Amino acid sequence: MSTTKRDLTRIRHNTKIVATLGPGSNNVDLLEDMIRVGGLNVVRFNFSHGTAEFHQENAKIVREAAKRAGHEVAIMADLQGPKIRVGKLVNGFIELNAGEKLLLDAAHEGEGTRERVGLDYRDLPNDVKAGDILLLDDGLLTLIVDSVNGSEILTTVQNSHKLKSNKGINKQGGGLSAGALTEKDFRDLKTAVAIGCDYLAVSFVKSAEDLKIARDLVEQEMQGSDAVRPGLVSKIERVEAIENLDEIIKASDGIMVARGDLAVEVGNAAVPALQKRMIKRARELRRFSITATQMMESMITNPVPTRAEVSDVANAVLDGTDAVMCSAETAVGAYPFETVRQMAIICAAAEAEQDSLNGVDESNIHPPVGTNLAVASGAVHVARAVQAKAIVALTESGSTAFQISRHSIQLPVYALTPSVSAQRRMAMYRGVRPIMLATSKDHDTAVDEVEAMLVERKVLESGDQYIITSGSRMRESGSTNMLQVMEVR
Repeated sequence: MSTTKRDLTRIRHNTKIVATLGPGSNNVDLLEDMIRVGGLNVVRFNFSHGTAEFHQENAKIVREAAKRAGHEVAIMADLQGPKIRVGKLVNGFIELNAGEKLLLDAAHEGEGTRERVGLDYRDLPNDVKAGDILLLDDGLLTLIVDSVNGSEILTTVQNSHKLKSNKGINKQGGGLSAGALTEKDFRDLKTAVAIGCDYLAVSFVKSAEDLKIARDLVEQEMQGSDAVRPGLVSKIERVEAIENLDEIIKASDGIMVARGDLAVEVGNAAVPALQKRMIKRARELRRFSITATQMMESMITNPVPTRAEVSDVANAVLDGTDAVMCSAETAVGAYPFETVRQMAIICAAAEAEQDSLNGVDESNIHPPVGTNLAVASGAVHVARAVQAKAIVALTESGSTAFQISRHSIQLPVYALTPSVSAQRRMAMYRGVRPIMLATSKDHDTAVDEVEAMLVERKVLESGDQYIITSGSRMRESGSTNMLQVMEVR
């Protein structure tokens, strides 16, 4: 853990930062500093690890840190999904050499040995045939299937490798039949809803049906509650998800470009172009995107990132991603604060050179349907025409602010809301700066209150023009129907 004094100079950036919570970061003081520096917007809870009690306690820590820092953050619960892994091994590992045979046995109980290795994923023999390529341990070990006999899969080892217990299995080209949600996920979903998560990430999504199941489960769990339902994030990490990309995006509130498992299935070289395509398509379909996996991997042990990592984060920003994500870097790394701060610096620098989001043709964005979408679209075009200093959205749910953020505009969007839930939800949206403000129900008075607050915060000054969107029926969700060009007195 770093012992140097932390630089808490606030770094302003539009791209949001997601940091995974773990033993290296579940500390109120540390999280408060990560939020204060302007780096931390969304906290990811990895449900592959920890008990329900562990996550409940961490939720309290996050909320307390946000309260101290004076900036609400979102909590994203990331479900584990199916365990497509080998079982436990004697002594924790086995040494494998190229050319040797390895028998995978779905029926094997107990610890595996050089002769026979068990599987947590019991259906693997039904999903593979002779000639298929299996990639284990994030692709570090390659096996070719020789034959399948009942529960047994005989393979030939293609490269020497130390295989450790519980390492993941992927089939090159996809095709594993495991569903996105497991019995463990059903239990974890209950915990996630109970702790008040703002987003729920579903792993190994293959189709829109996976999202329907997840939404139905959330609705069932929250039946009778008037609390805001968590947004659903589809993790795109299977070949099938790429094939069904549009239907999955439309069924989700946002997607995660989960480059780890995806790279193993499609090959490392295919991922950069797929990343650009997914980010672009999400924006066109009016959804948000998160770019994840190994973005600052070296900072698990080093206080500064590599130049390649700086380029990786910057390119995701230039692609138009809403958020960039840290995993082990903040969960178990030695420099969680420095990682988030460096990410914030990179985001700010990339955005400063970005007049518009590369690769996003606004003519391809789904046209506005409904009054609030039309107002959001109009706000962007008018802001450009009058060279406004900011766009202000008076919003109950955050919907109008989100729709404004789908456009290629570098102006900050100040979203004023009386709802804590909306404030947290908007922490994910690129360019949106949510602020808690319980405005008057009288429209003109509310506009005066907002302007006074933004002048006090030095966002606006006398003579500045800004755009404000609101509803003629104040404090009513979904009522945005007004767009005004204002000038600070």
